Amino acid sequence: MPESSTILLVDDEESVRKVLTFPLERDGFTVIQAADGEEALQRFGEDSPDLVVLDIMLPKLDGLEVCKRLRATSSVPIIMLTARDDDMDVVAGLEAGADDYVVKPVQPRVLEARIRAVLRRSGAGPANAGPPPVERHGDLTIDRAALVVGKRGEPVGLAPTELRLLLELSATPGRVLSRQQLLALVWEHDYLGDSRLVDACVQRLRAKIEDDSAVPRYVQTVRGFGYRFGPL
Repeated sequence: MPESSTILLVDDEESVRKVLTFPLERDGFTVIQAADGEEALQRFGEDSPDLVVLDIMLPKLDGLEVCKRLRATSSVPIIMLTARDDDMDVVAGLEAGADDYVVKPVQPRVLEARIRAVLRRSGAGPANAGPPPVERHGDLTIDRAALVVGKRGEPVGLAPTELRLLLELSATPGRVLSRQQLLALVWEHDYLGDSRLVDACVQRLRAKIEDDSAVPRYVQTVRGFGYRFGPL
């Protein structure tokens, strides 16, 4: 991850932006700011940041709508800021396409650690080697060298976290990985993490690679344990 990565920080509170911007710039990041949803979309188009930190509660256009619009055209990593550890807020943000979330009040060092982790994994494949560079699983193809996924010959646009999740699961077809294992492998959370990150990402991934996400062929749930990759 280059130290010159550009971060788009979106929050309607100037005091929050100041508190979070100073340590990031001190540590080598370039930070551009936006105070509302419309400005966020404008700044994103002008500056092409490497990552977006996005508050949910914003004037003009809320963070969830901004996230959806960004995700419709870009795979840029997105970290949501939520006012509280509320299931509805968190799940809504993840389902909108966010890669991770941080609960306010935000500790700058915690946010920076999450930013570094998301940037680190956004262009990387799984740590375990072994599978061939190009794999075929039914009508799904996975090119690990190029980080390209295809379905019936057509490219599938995956966000970085969705791609990382697929790469980790497909590296060992048939093996069940728990949510905690996936949190460590994909999100690099080395503590007792939040399984909502995994479940929401699985939902988004299934919507893109499965013919019927309600009856998944590739990303299969093993009730009470976690997920495995098929077809077996």
